[in-house]
Amino acid sequence: MIEEIFASGHSFIHKTDPRCRVVAATLLCFVIALGHTIPMLWAGLGLSVILVLWARLNLILVFRRLLVIWSFLLFLWAVLPFTYDGDVIWRIGKLGATQQGIDLCTAISIKSNTILLVFIALITTMNFSTLGYVLNFFKLPRKLVHLLLLTYRYIFVIEQEYRRLGRAAKLRSFRPGTNMHTYQTYAYLCGMLFVRASARAQRVYNAMKCRGFAGRFTCLHEFALSPADKIWTLAIFCATAGLIFMEINL
Repeated sequence: MIEEIFASGHSFIHKTDPRCRVVAATLLCFVIALGHTIPMLWAGLGLSVILVLWARLNLILVFRRLLVIWSFLLFLWAVLPFTYDGDVIWRIGKLGATQQGIDLCTAISIKSNTILLVFIALITTMNFSTLGYVLNFFKLPRKLVHLLLLTYRYIFVIEQEYRRLGRAAKLRSFRPGTNMHTYQTYAYLCGMLFVRASARAQRVYNAMKCRGFAGRFTCLHEFALSPADKIWTLAIFCATAGLIFMEINL
């Protein structure tokens, strides 16, 4: 099950209106993703770290999530500087690392870490149902929002079905290997999983109709902008404007 380990908290970020957080995260990520100057990117990374600290998140858990992209970035650093055209600044045998390749790797690394930290600080600090409400508030396609929420809710049910089928196979002395019997067993398991998922979907649809579902989910908590939310959003806009100013003038 996908754990919402950052969704519960008592920091100012957690108490800020989710709509403001989604707008701020979207704006900051767009500016960072489109930026090119290294000083502006470092400033964006510093801002993302401040947001994480402001949200009072467990830094060890945040670090573990950063490790996911660091493995990809390590591979990028091992390849891109030696394959990108530009001015060679040092060599390893016949391979030459270019200044332009190193600059590109640096920019990609800073952008990746900054965007991930912004999303951790502003988006993962709300639960998934609240995120669905915010997306619906901003007039994203209703069917897309429903699909997102239902997928999140029932993917765990499908996982339980898969584990149940796997246990049933083990109780029948199934031992996976590299043979035709194993391939057929897994094929039957996947087919049965699709059959059970289809049956479950029909039962869920009938249950929703019996409960008067009319094409929209109702949120039990209504959000209202407080003066603190407005000040915080204004501060984020000012910080974003500062990043844009740095990008243009540096």
